[in-house]
Order: sequence, then C-alpha cells, then structure tokens
Amino acid sequence: MGFEFEILYMIQKMHHPILDSIMIAVTKFGNGGRGWIAVAILLLLFKKTRKSGLCMLLSMGICALIGEVWLKNLIERLRPCQVDAGVRMLISTPGGYSFPSGHTTNSFAAATSIFLNHKKAGIAALVLAMMIGFSRLYLFVHFPTDVLCGLILGVTVAIFIKDMLYNRKKLC
Repeated sequence: MGFEFEILYMIQKMHHPILDSIMIAVTKFGNGGRGWIAVAILLLLFKKTRKSGLCMLLSMGICALIGEVWLKNLIERLRPCQVDAGVRMLISTPGGYSFPSGHTTNSFAAATSIFLNHKKAGIAALVLAMMIGFSRLYLFVHFPTDVLCGLILGVTVAIFIKDMLYNRKKLC
C-alpha cells in the first residue's frame, strides 16, 4: 500500500478549486452507475443503438455482482480516507469497501460497450470513464489498484458480453 499512498499524495498536490468542482461533478455522474444507466436506457430507445444499451446494462449488472457483491465483501479493503483520515475530503466518505472501484468498473463496462458498437461515441465514453476513475483517486476514496482492477473488470466483462450476445450465439 505504500506506493499507492505515494501516488495518492502526489495527486492530492494537484488540487485547485476549478479541478475540485470538475472531479466532484464527474464522480457524481458515476454514483451508483446512474449516469451510465440513463445513457443505456436512452440507447435502448433507438434501433441503431439498442445493442449498446443492452450490452451496457448486462455488463454493468454482471460487474455489480462480481465487484460489489463478491469481491468487495471477500477482500474487505478499507478506503484510503479510512486509513489516513488526515486528508481533507471534498465528498462524503462512501460506505462499503474499496476494492474494486465500483465507479470505475461500471464506467469501463459501459464505455467499452459503447466503443465496441460505436467507435467515435465510444472514444468519448472511454475518456469520461478515465476521468471518473481518476476522480476516485483525486477524491481520495480509492487506491490506484482499486481503479486499475475496476478498469480491467469492466472492460473484460463488456467484451465477454458483446462476444456472447452478438458474435457467437446471435441471440439478438
């Protein structure tokens, strides 16, 4: 954990009121996956984007089961702000455990689902996912490995779902 705190403390030196506001807003989009769920529902409304919406919802659901229900409760890792309470918090300390980052997992599951079906929109979604992951470090609520593993989990599940639904079984 030592090297992870070094990274987090380095990021803490970046704080600026404008960046603080941006990071808070970006992380709020990812709260509970609600922003991504809204995007998925919107995509489900149109035939051209229906695949993306379905893949997003399925990927995020599976990621929630793996990350939130299974991994977090198995690993029980404290958050950085629980280990070092001396860092000034810009948001309320989240409940639950730290590993993996649910915000990051959901964001990369959703963004990868979009990217696999619509490259241009997917690039914008991946940039937003990266910003959300970084915001969790900036706001001192996740360790770098929480975010990295959330990224890997989200991308992997999204690729698996896309492959399962559209490349092998032709279910939809």
